[in-house]
Amino acid sequence: MKKNILIIGGSSGIGRALVDILSADHNIYAACRHTESLAQTGVTTLAFDATTDTLDSSALPEQLDGFVYCPGSINLRPFRGLKPETFAQDFDLNVLGAVKALQSVLPLLQKSPQASLVFFSTVAVSTGMPFHASVAAAKGALEGLTRSLAAEFAPKFRVNCIAPSLTDTPLADKFLNNDAKREKAEERHPLKQVGRAENIAQLAAFLLSENSQWMTGQILHADGGIGDLKTN
Repeated sequence: MKKNILIIGGSSGIGRALVDILSADHNIYAACRHTESLAQTGVTTLAFDATTDTLDSSALPEQLDGFVYCPGSINLRPFRGLKPETFAQDFDLNVLGAVKALQSVLPLLQKSPQASLVFFSTVAVSTGMPFHASVAAAKGALEGLTRSLAAEFAPKFRVNCIAPSLTDTPLADKFLNNDAKREKAEERHPLKQVGRAENIAQLAAFLLSENSQWMTGQILHADGGIGDLKTN
């Protein structure tokens, strides 16, 4: 069945990969800063900045069956060098941005027989990693929000979250922009590779589909094994 799915941040990285996977079979609405990159995809675009804009629900259909919030940040610095403003900025983008966008379209999602909501966290929440204090704090809050919403809106909504490790997207480019960095990053993972946007997008597509109809309140770890395995 063709669904109406809203993707916040669908112009690059995981969001764009998800647009490419879903657009042939569903009605996709992408709210993002760089709508021009989606001009040839056939999806409906809305110019939107998650940190400053209010989402205009009048540009969306009367019913939404899926909601995906993709914006994120990677501020990896020693804790002593992190200003409180950095923590606030990460929280604003990763958590408050999701809250505001979701509240804007809540009535549309409630018209679906059962809507599916998907958020994105990081492996650094469940596995302590140095220099991740700011992003782990924000994404940890998002995981808590995932479980709370799943409980509050069951059975009307299914709400799940994906927690990847380092994934090859524009956001992570500074960590993978030469062969030495990429090799070091791959070596840290038991599967000896970093993630691809398509890996994570396929999992998100699964969570939006009827194939995951008995799953809610889950944090799914797609992390190349780094979160649970020690191989050397």
